[in-house]
This record gives sequence, C-alpha cells and structure tokens, in this order.
Amino acid sequence: MQRVLLTSLLTSLLAIFFGCQENGKEKTGVVVEKHSAYAITPVNIQNVKLTDEFWLPIIERVQEKTIAYAIAKCEEEGRFDNFLIAGGKMEGGVKGVMPFDDSDVYKIIEGASNSLISAPNPSLEKVLDSLIGIVQIGQEPDGYLTTWRTINPAKPPADWVAVKEGKRWESLASSHELYNAGHMYEAAVVHYKATGKKSFLDIALKNADLMVATFGDEKGKIQAVPGHQIIETGLIKLYEVTGKEAYLDLANYFLENRGNPKNHELFGEYSQDHLPVTDQEEVVGHAVRAVYMYAAMTDIAAIKNDTAYHEAIDALWENMVQKKMYITGGIGARHENEAFGDNYEVPNLTAYNETCASIGDVYWNHRMFNMTGDVKYYDVIERTLYNGLISGLSLSGTEFFYPNALASDGVYEFNQGAVTRKAWFDCSCCPTNLVRFIPALPGLVYSKKDTDVYVNLYASNDASIDLKENGIHIVQKTDYPWNGRVQIDVKAGKGEDFNLKLRIPGWAKNQVLPGGLYDYVNKVSEEVEVFIEGEKEPFNSLDGYVTLSGEKVNGKQIQLRFPMEVRRVETSEKVVENRGKFALEYGPLVYAVEEVDNKANFDAITMPSNADFKVKMEKDLLGGVNSIQNQKFKAIPYYAWSNRGPGKMKVWLDSEIQ
Repeated sequence: MQRVLLTSLLTSLLAIFFGCQENGKEKTGVVVEKHSAYAITPVNIQNVKLTDEFWLPIIERVQEKTIAYAIAKCEEEGRFDNFLIAGGKMEGGVKGVMPFDDSDVYKIIEGASNSLISAPNPSLEKVLDSLIGIVQIGQEPDGYLTTWRTINPAKPPADWVAVKEGKRWESLASSHELYNAGHMYEAAVVHYKATGKKSFLDIALKNADLMVATFGDEKGKIQAVPGHQIIETGLIKLYEVTGKEAYLDLANYFLENRGNPKNHELFGEYSQDHLPVTDQEEVVGHAVRAVYMYAAMTDIAAIKNDTAYHEAIDALWENMVQKKMYITGGIGARHENEAFGDNYEVPNLTAYNETCASIGDVYWNHRMFNMTGDVKYYDVIERTLYNGLISGLSLSGTEFFYPNALASDGVYEFNQGAVTRKAWFDCSCCPTNLVRFIPALPGLVYSKKDTDVYVNLYASNDASIDLKENGIHIVQKTDYPWNGRVQIDVKAGKGEDFNLKLRIPGWAKNQVLPGGLYDYVNKVSEEVEVFIEGEKEPFNSLDGYVTLSGEKVNGKQIQLRFPMEVRRVETSEKVVENRGKFALEYGPLVYAVEEVDNKANFDAITMPSNADFKVKMEKDLLGGVNSIQNQKFKAIPYYAWSNRGPGKMKVWLDSEIQ
C-alpha cells in the first residue's frame, strides 16, 4: 500500500513539475547568507540573473529536465523506498546496489533548492517538501540516518562493504555512513537558505548532534575518520548556519586524525589516510575523496587562520595543476580506484576524469580564491567548467558521462560499460552531482570584498551586488565563449567608492594552466583591450585583473576585447603519451575531432604546422557551436562530443611533421 501511495505521489508531483515550464512568480523565503570566514565572498545566485545564451540553456536543461529525470530514476530504483522501509512504512529488503544511494536523494534536493533560489517555482518546492518528508521517515529516533544499515545492519547492498557484527560505524572505510551524512548536511543548508524552512535542516542537525556525541577522543566515544570525505565540509556549513562550535570541532577532528595510526587503522593512500593532512604534498588516491578533503582543509585554513593547513593545500594544489591535471581541467588518471596517477601520468583513451571530481575541484578552487583572491584559481575553474565538467551532461539533459575520456576508439567501454553517454548508472553519483552543481553556477560569476567587485566569469547577466557601504548594479552582455567581446554597464547606488576588477583569463595571457604542464605553440597576436565609453583605457594587470575605479566607470559602459584565435597546445615532454601531439583551443574551449565529422580520414588526421584554420559558427550543430575547420579535418568543442551516437574521438592529434 505504501509503495502504491509513494508511486502515485511522485507521479502526480512530477507531472506538475514537468508541466510547469515557466518559473512561478511566487517568491520563496530565501535566507540571507551569514558572515563568511573568507576574505572574499561570492555574490549569491539570487542576485545574479543569467540571460546568457551559453550557460542559461544548460541551467534550464537541468531545471526543466534533469531534476525531474533524476527523481524519476531514484523512484524507479527504490531510492525513496529505502527510507520508507527503514521507517517501517514499507516491507522489504534494501533496494539498489550502493551503500551511498541515500546521497543521490540529498544531492537532488540540494540542486533543486539551488534552482529555487534563482528561479522560484512553487511546484518544485512542493516536490521537495514531499521528498524531505520521505527522508524523515527513514531517520531513527536518535538521529541516525543511513537506510541500508537500518533496514538490515548485517547485509549491505555492496559486497565490498566489510560487515562483521552488523553494527553502526564498524566499517567506516567503505560503509559511507559519514559520506551520506555530509551530503545531507550540504543539501539541508541550501534548502534552508532557499526556502527559510527548517524541515530538512532539523533532520540534519539531529543527525549531526549524534555524530558529535559519537566521535572524538573523549571517553566513551569512537576514535575514527570517514572513509569517503565530505562530512567535514557539511559540518562546517552547519556551523556557519548555527554558530555551534561542536560541528566545526568535529570537522577539524576528522581532518586532524587522518593519517594518525594512534586514532584508527589507516585506510591508506586511496582515502588520503596515509599521512597527516599537513604532511601531504602529492595528490593521491581516489580523486573525489581528495578534492572534498582539500576543500575542507581550505575551510579550516580560512576559519582558523591555520598556516600549516594553508601551506599543505598550496603544495597539493601545485602538484595537481602542474603535474596531474588534464587540458580539460579533469583530474584522475586511473579507472582503478578512480584515482590520481603518478606525476605526469595523464593517459587519453583510459583517462578517468570523473565528473564528480571536476565538480569537487571547482568547489575547492572557489574556496582557494575566496581565501586569497589569486586569479589562478579561476583559471582552473573556467577551464574545468567549459570543458571537463559540462562534458558530463548530454545536450538532452538525460544522458551522462561518469568518466570523461580524451580519446575514444569506439570500442573501449570507458563509460561504465558503454562507449557513449548512458541514461543512468548503478552508481549514480555523477548525474545527481550535476543536478546539485549546475543550478548554483551563477554564484561563481561575481565575488566581493570591502569596496571591490570581482568579475570572474563572463556571461550575460543582470546582477545586484551589495557592498558594505554601497550597492552596485551590473549588466553584462556577451557571446563568450564564441567571441571575446564583453560589454559591462555599471551603476553604483551610493557614490563612487568602489573598484571593479575584471579578470583576464589565463588563455588570453598565453597561459594554459599555471605551472607549465601545457604551453601554447602560437601566442596570441593581439593584446587584451579595455574601452570606457568607447575610449581605449590603458591598464596594468599584474594581479591578473583590470582594476577600474568607481570614479572612472560609474554610470559608464565598459567594453572588453579578448583576442580569440585558434591556439595549438603542446604538453610537457615529461608526458610521454602526448609527445609529438597537439591539441586545439579557441578562447576557453578545448576542441576535439570526432569521427562523425571526419568519417573518410579520421585515423589519418594530423595537426598541420601552420595556422590556416577557419572558425565557423554553426547554429544547427550541437545546439549552436563554433567549429574549427581546415582542409584536413573539422573539430568541435570537447564538451559536446558523443551527442550523436558512438564513434571515435581524439583531443590530441599527431603532428604532420614526424
């Protein structure tokens, strides 16, 4: 009976949701963000209204298709049933095959909540109310919430979870009990900020209080750390909302005891549990776990002004970007253990580059920027966003990449048993992470500090930015990334005591990524130009920004012109696989050669030594893209490959000169 009622409920709610393509006019109760420990804070997505022809369709695709699709898939595979079974409202055993299936539900709630902040939708809010009600049913009286453990403690859904006595917390290396909680906390905070409702937040706080009472060095508590990190950032978000120091202390405890054999039996490099976190200098192990941990370390470095943590994350970041990052911004070389490889190990056909890892890396780099203001972190964010992250989502919004390879022979089933995108996965962390992340993307465009406004990404939008003593209204218009012209209109509410900081992308300064892992063969032939009311403005940009005073720009129109040219990229000689090979870029986009466009000669394609390329906007191709063409081949943006069925693809091309 309960199963029938659940199916009926979700079917009717999704019908309402699918039928509600126009955003509702009713305003939700958005909670203003509390004070951040970071020197720089992002401008809330509520205050950045995208009108962009590149990013807005992607966000709307998630809002109108992917969220509802993910809910339907979770219903189909029993994700919601598990909460009802755990709460005694349904009979049966655990459904699904992963111990972290609960987290998919939480990520959907987080993404939908982010969607509510930027696009209020009463129908979607009702869906969330129902989902949260289902989640609450699965929570045990003391706050515990991992459905597989409640349903049958001695029988996890995956045979790789080591269970001895069927007790809570006994298999933290693989049980994902703390991982599930971390995603719950993150989602609950976003839902609270989006709606002002405490329904989900109360569930999370009850669970977090149980964690505080369970783990630590005090007598009667368990000494342990999570196998899969994310509870740390979740606890910190709860601390930021509530001010409760115990949550921050527990997050810090989990980090401080990683790599501590006196605290627990170590999990090893796979879980970044081989050394104390402040002694780690090389990114190793499971890439998603790693970047989630580094994000938490950055939080602690900012909140506690901890120099040891700061030095550690600096060293880890430099190792990753200078020796282990793909040209697409992807991370994670190996399918085995979904892990980083050795230094300079970045294979193409067998690249892993998990979509979740790209998302986690953006979260980490955003924190690093908020702490330091260093433009290099946004160079990584931009490269990842336009290439190795959105490649994970199809143009339809309902097919996905789990790994993101840089080459395909049309045979090797790199994508969890497929050579192209799949409609879903047994382990569905990547699709739901895309749901979680993409609606929050407007929050990456602008940042603020005291009297400074940072313009970090270029996308058409209308933004209202509140400074301490002023309010700044910005209207941005651009066709970026298809061309390099950006128009920005600025109007201050109170006086001209502010600075506008316009980021110059790394690619426009002849830098692929910081550190020299990749280099441009051909440098840009033109300089970045800035105009105010049509008059060319001289500037220096030693910090990577064009800084313009409010006195110069208030009430004025600014134009940026970035030099958009086809660029050939080469890799450090230390990367053996890419020796003698080149890749193509145009603006922030990495390009790929796909068999469907080059059927006659795909295997024989080489990179010409001259720069005789033509860039053509093709409105009817892959949703409208710039293609790059010459006499030998046609290339498309990497993010759009594999939207036309299975086939071969490559990013790196052999030089025509052998």
